[in-house]
Amino acid sequence: MQNRLFILVVLFMVFVGHAQESFSLTSESTLKINGSSTIHDWTVEANSIKGSMEVTGEVIKELLFQVDVANINSERGAAMDKKMHAALKKEEHPEVSFKLQEVKEVPEAVNTLNLKGLLTIAGVGKVVEITSQLQKEEGSYSFKGTKGIVLQDFNMVPPTAMFGQIIVGDDVTVNFDLVFAKK
Repeated sequence: MQNRLFILVVLFMVFVGHAQESFSLTSESTLKINGSSTIHDWTVEANSIKGSMEVTGEVIKELLFQVDVANINSERGAAMDKKMHAALKKEEHPEVSFKLQEVKEVPEAVNTLNLKGLLTIAGVGKVVEITSQLQKEEGSYSFKGTKGIVLQDFNMVPPTAMFGQIIVGDDVTVNFDLVFAKK
């Protein structure tokens, strides 16, 4: 009888010690996309980002974030937003998403991770690696970094304006600061 009780106590401690914790993306998170055109550089901001993360012990097991395409807005106004939303195929694919597949520490850099996962833009999914600075605080994780993206890799046609005189460059850079807090 005492052996069974001892085994139950040990099993309980093992499971409690490695409990899975859930985190949600906070409103302080930001995601900006920077690019260029034949006339000027531009920036758009994702105003609606959602995400979740699961951590067991110190290991990130799941991470997902999604950006609502309809709420990616530019400082240049509705005309640019409309062209950008069309390039992102907003009607058919209303979200851009990243779903983590693997986490690797970067040995030569402190608090730096390579996040390998499926990035889906305009309905096209590609496995990518994103290098991120990780900051852990009590009850939260912050991921900060940049990722270069080639629009045509995701079957996107760079938008044009003024009868093709203004052409958006094929290369963009995503800057992110994602903060996940305990649920």
